[in-house]
Amino acid sequence: MAAGCTTVFPVRDYDLAATLDSGQSFRWQAEADAWVGAIHGRWVRLRPVPDGIHAETARPQTDWRWLADYLQVEVDLAAVLARFPEDPQLREAVNACHGLRLLRQEPWECLASFILSSTKQIVQIRQIIAMLTARHGEPLPGPTGQPTLHSFPDAARIAALSEPELRACKMGFRAPYLHATAQAVAGGKVNLAALPGLPLAAARAELMQLPGVGRKIADCVLLFSCGFAEAFPVDVWIARALQELYFPRRRANARRLERFVATHFGPQAGYAQQYLFHYMRTRT
Repeated sequence: MAAGCTTVFPVRDYDLAATLDSGQSFRWQAEADAWVGAIHGRWVRLRPVPDGIHAETARPQTDWRWLADYLQVEVDLAAVLARFPEDPQLREAVNACHGLRLLRQEPWECLASFILSSTKQIVQIRQIIAMLTARHGEPLPGPTGQPTLHSFPDAARIAALSEPELRACKMGFRAPYLHATAQAVAGGKVNLAALPGLPLAAARAELMQLPGVGRKIADCVLLFSCGFAEAFPVDVWIARALQELYFPRRRANARRLERFVATHFGPQAGYAQQYLFHYMRTRT
C-alpha cells in the first residue's frame, strides 16, 4: 500500500501526548515523535507540529471532519478553562497539564473499553483491548512498512462470540458483562446514538441498565463519547485527588464527595476531572 493521505489541523494549546495518554482511550501507541491508532475503522498517525496536529491515514480522505470531531480541535480551550472554579488545587493541575483535551470517541468502543477497564491498570487495559481487536476486529493496513492495526469489533460481533472466546482475550470476570452488554446494544435495548440528545440523568440511567455498568463507567461514556461536559467520573485516582486536595484534614465519604463535585466544579466539571486525574497520575 502506498503512503497515505495527510492534513494538518491548526490548533493551539493542544498537548497531543497528554490527551492520548491520559486514560480516555486505550488504542494509541507511541512511535518516535508520533502516535498511531485506529479510529472509526481507519489507520491513523498523529504528530504534533508548530501550531497544529499533523494527521496521516492509510487511505485517501475527502472529508476530515470525523477526525476533527474525535480530536475536538475546534473546542476553545481558553473558554473551557475560564469556566473552572478559581481554586489553587485545580489551577496547579491545569498548569501541570497545559493543553490537555477531551476526546470525542465512538460510543460503543468507549463503553466496551471502560467495561474492560474495571479494576485494571491502563497498561493492562491496553493489552486486553489489543488482543480483542487483533482476534475479532477487521484488519486496517497502514502505509507501506507500517504494522496492520485492527478495528474495534462492533456490538453485534462481540454478541456473536462465546464467553470462552472473550475470556481467551484475558478479560476475566469482565467477559460476561461485555457479552451481555453487547447483546443488549446489538438488540436495541439501549440506543447509544440517542444518548447525546437526552438530559444527563436520563442518559446515565440508560447506560446503567446495562450489565457491568455502574455510575463511573456510565459517566466515562457520557464524558468521553457523548459530549456531556458536566459528567464527572469518580474512580480511585479521582477519589484520592478529591480527598487529598480538597479534604486534607478530614475523611470525606462518597456521598460528601458526590455533593462537592456537583456544586464545586460547574458546567465544565468533566474537563476539570480529567485535569485532576492526569495530574494525580503524572506528578512527581
